[in-house]
Amino acid sequence: MLFQKRKHISILAVVSCALLLVEAHSVSGQTQSVDASDATVPFALPKSGPFTPSDIEIKNDQSITDWFRSAHADAAARAFSHWDGEEEINKVCATCHSGEGFRDFHGLDGTAAGSVEGPINTGGVVDCGTCHNAGLSEIKEVAFPSGLLHPVQGVEASCMTCHQGRTAGITVSTAVADLEIDTPNPELRFINPHYATAAATWLGGYGGSGYHYDGKEYSGRFFHARPVSSCVSCHEPHTLEVAFEPCLTCHQANAPEEIRIARQSYDGSGDTTKGIRADIQANAATLMEMIKAYTADVAEAPVIYDGTRHPYFFADANGDGAIDDSDGRPVVYSAWTPRSLRAAYNWKLVTADPGNYAHNPPYMLELLYDSIEDLSVPLGIDMQSLGVLR
Repeated sequence: MLFQKRKHISILAVVSCALLLVEAHSVSGQTQSVDASDATVPFALPKSGPFTPSDIEIKNDQSITDWFRSAHADAAARAFSHWDGEEEINKVCATCHSGEGFRDFHGLDGTAAGSVEGPINTGGVVDCGTCHNAGLSEIKEVAFPSGLLHPVQGVEASCMTCHQGRTAGITVSTAVADLEIDTPNPELRFINPHYATAAATWLGGYGGSGYHYDGKEYSGRFFHARPVSSCVSCHEPHTLEVAFEPCLTCHQANAPEEIRIARQSYDGSGDTTKGIRADIQANAATLMEMIKAYTADVAEAPVIYDGTRHPYFFADANGDGAIDDSDGRPVVYSAWTPRSLRAAYNWKLVTADPGNYAHNPPYMLELLYDSIEDLSVPLGIDMQSLGVLR
């Protein structure tokens, strides 16, 4: 019943969008004009019938069809159904998990901008009004968790608002300030950068999304070839699919994942025939293994990562490879040290963006290298033996 209800709501959203462009038709099929000033005509519907849906011209029907099969329209997805049991979306989450919440946050619905007044009903998705609201032209900048105010134009406001993550390197710095670097602190909790953080990745060090180690410099916004200057330069705005053909102008590959942007190996394999994505994945795997080694050997409190349930990192006090259990519930990891927390944060930030290899590979490799290097000190690992590069 719930799925049918949500599907019905989504269909209504599509119909509402379609009605915006419907012209009135008579029984003969001839278009009749409707006076916009006539308050007695609330909808642009045919004045007489019978008629069939095929008689009505919907000029943007292909865009609606494309959108309907995208992740933005999937009302049954976890991103939009998580709050169904509560029958109201948490205000903190509503900005990006409902078109209604997005408009509320930016004041496009007449409320004050900068906060969600609510209540925001469940059942919504990233609808047409999220990206096509005329008020988007009035949004000149978007605030990032790092404190950055990034200038935007038009639909960039939608992309940047919802794909920036919810934390930044400064969040981690503040949490671990003045604490002993290798001493477990039960008050520390894992800081989750959130999900699909493409905009945060793209802005790189300029956006300050990652934890930046002292004395290190980080790549800024990833400027690609001149025509590639915004999200919709690569992503079809309705299907969200990536247009690969333009890449072939400069790159020889069969898929975006196979594109390599450097002549050197960053993961120590020496293989430069594979895409840069493989190097990022390999170094991320190395970092995770070092996080596990550090928690077991240095903090003496082993950790287990489970990406299927929040907050993802759980205790394994006896080191048997199984998550500790307490009254049928997994025991959340609570032995973070400043060193392990900042490394885990960077690892999660990198892996939270599946398109990191295209959005900003230099920044991703820098965060991974610096985190690996930092953990190598207490673990007594020679960085040269790893063969990884920054």
